[in-house]
Amino acid sequence: MIFGMWDSVYFHLGPIPVDHLIVTEWVIIGLIGIVAYFATRNMQLVPRGLQNAFEAIILWTYDFFTQLMDKEHVAKKWAPLLTAFFLFILLSNYSGLIPGSARIAGFQPPTSNWNITMTLALITFFSVHVAGLSEHGGRYFRHFVSPSPAMLPLNLVEEVAHPLSLTVRLFGNIFGEEMVIAFLLFMAPFLIPSAIMGLSLLLGAIQAIVFTILSASYIAAATGEGH
Repeated sequence: MIFGMWDSVYFHLGPIPVDHLIVTEWVIIGLIGIVAYFATRNMQLVPRGLQNAFEAIILWTYDFFTQLMDKEHVAKKWAPLLTAFFLFILLSNYSGLIPGSARIAGFQPPTSNWNITMTLALITFFSVHVAGLSEHGGRYFRHFVSPSPAMLPLNLVEEVAHPLSLTVRLFGNIFGEEMVIAFLLFMAPFLIPSAIMGLSLLLGAIQAIVFTILSASYIAAATGEGH
């Protein structure tokens, strides 16, 4: 019963089925967009309220990514994408903490589905190469045959391993957490799941940070002087 809920289809857009995870994604994206709109619609020189909170998040992420990247202009260019990653993944992870989320279709976190984590990883994959080409031009491709042409197969495997590791790491942690909570609901409906859900607050933030840090480090490596 629990596993069957993960494939629940709400409606179709033509031939395309729209399941509960897509709807949850839309809600999360809409929520981020609404907060961003109201935080920036009447910008003040001295920020207050929602603008102040939103600017604090942006400044924190920008400063954080600047420390990970050698070049400030690269951090400035890619900080919006990385911040969007962090906010989307964090809210996706936390959507699993909604009461009954482990049993009610429509509340499972999108990051508990490998299709979602793979899509995020592929965005990182292409962003890395776009960043490398943007920074180094055609010279970027030299790193595929560095330090010698014999290393080409291994370097290609390494590039493929990056999105694969991002996909599996995020999916495995969130999916496993949801399954543990779901099964423990049958054993101790209040005490044990509550303790694990409390721990999930920490783990959800850690997974969002780890995914974003790895994405930032891959972009930093592609744009670094070593290429």
